[in-house]
This record gives sequence, structure tokens and C-alpha cells, in this order.
Amino acid sequence: MQRWIKTPDGRFLDASRIAYVGKVDTFSRFDEEGNDLGLAYSVYLGTDVPREHHINIIGTKEEIFTLLRSILGGSAAAAAETRSDQG
Repeated sequence: MQRWIKTPDGRFLDASRIAYVGKVDTFSRFDEEGNDLGLAYSVYLGTDVPREHHINIIGTKEEIFTLLRSILGGSAAAAAETRSDQG
């Protein structure tokens, strides 16, 4: 059964095919003029073993954690968010 989720950049991904969820990383975002846009979050998802089946999703904290909640289910992602807020 397919379970489609929408990524922050507008693409759709079948959540039932995700085989790998990487660590959530943060980095500073800058625009073309060098203005600071704040923190961005990214998570690495893999739908198969070959590298061409991996995707890096970038968005705000809320977008990334909403994506993870929809993939993993509410309780697992909520626990991860609680741990990330503590340390």
C-alpha cells in the first residue's frame, strides 16, 4: 500500500518505500547578497541501497519534524523532537 507524503519543496514521496532515515542536521542559510536567513534543517532519506535512490530534504525545523512525524508516526518523532530540544 502506498502512503504519499509531501516534502517541503513540493515533491511527493512514497513513505512505505523509505528504507533509511538519517540524522537531522542544521546549517546557516544565506541569500545571494549574503544576508543571514537563519537556520535550516535537513534530513537524509533513502528509498533503496544505491546512492541514486537517496534524497536530502531541506526545510525549516517545523517542516522537517512534520515530515518525520508523517514518516515515522507521531510518537516516535515527538520523542526525537523532545530530545533535540533538550540538548
